[in-house]
Amino acid sequence: MAVSASAVKELREKTGAGMLDCKKALEEANGDITKAIEVLREKGLAAAANKAGRVATEGVVQSYIHGGGRIGVLVEINCETDFVGKTDQFKEFARDIAMHIAASNPRYVAREEVPAEEIEKEKEILKAQALNEGKPEKIVEKMVEGRIGKYYEEFCLLEQSFIKDPDKTIATLLKEKISTIGENISIRRFVRYELGEGMEKKVDNFVEEVMAQVKN
Repeated sequence: MAVSASAVKELREKTGAGMLDCKKALEEANGDITKAIEVLREKGLAAAANKAGRVATEGVVQSYIHGGGRIGVLVEINCETDFVGKTDQFKEFARDIAMHIAASNPRYVAREEVPAEEIEKEKEILKAQALNEGKPEKIVEKMVEGRIGKYYEEFCLLEQSFIKDPDKTIATLLKEKISTIGENISIRRFVRYELGEGMEKKVDNFVEEVMAQVKN
């Protein structure tokens, strides 16, 4: 069926999807806006991987301050359109990521950012540890590779378990948001400051503190 330009505009404003996608969704839904939104979401779920290659230059720089100023985080999260960047759903995602960074203290966004020399040094340490444990040399290499995987999980944001839902990684959460929102989203960079960092001080469990704040 033919759809009006005003209906296409309204659907785009509600979803942030492209004009052509909105027109096709309305045609499929016989002009019903609610059903058209469902159509776009369903197609988003099917095509999330394709969206990952699209340019994302809009978005937000989100801040999070914890413990009365003891930890501060700035994270840049990008999307394709300014419209999506201003939505509550996108902002909530950005806040969750900033809070997660405060609690989990990653060093890098993705494993590709870890310097090769850092990985080689870590492999040497892990190999020495395995040999000192009396492990047969023929299986040491496999053990080292497995432990390097744990290293990535500890220090790379995308591979960490999400503090609010440990059953999913940040990478999984990101893919879900891409599917739901309908645009490519990327976590570009972040910086995390901790009061007195590098100085001798009392060790606190910030994960427990942040989670307690979430529950409150």
